Amino acid sequence: MRRWIKHALTRTLTVKGSKGGTRIEVEPSEKLVYGVAFAIIALICLTALEIAHIVVLGKLNSEILSAITLLIGTIMGIFFGKKT
Repeated sequence: MRRWIKHALTRTLTVKGSKGGTRIEVEPSEKLVYGVAFAIIALICLTALEIAHIVVLGKLNSEILSAITLLIGTIMGIFFGKKT
């Protein structure tokens, strides 16, 4: 999963020179990669917890749903913000 996240967050820049353009890949920091991996794992765990809560009690838990929404927004913000 770490390799997939690193590949998804890697930017490719084209630097113009005398002999044409040179492509340079800028990789994300390891802290960012591990942070995104942790957020994805936490999202999976919270989703499983919400499903278990629905199955056992028959209703949604708004606090868990809020945390899931927060993590989804954070992960999307990282991917869209890092690519620009």
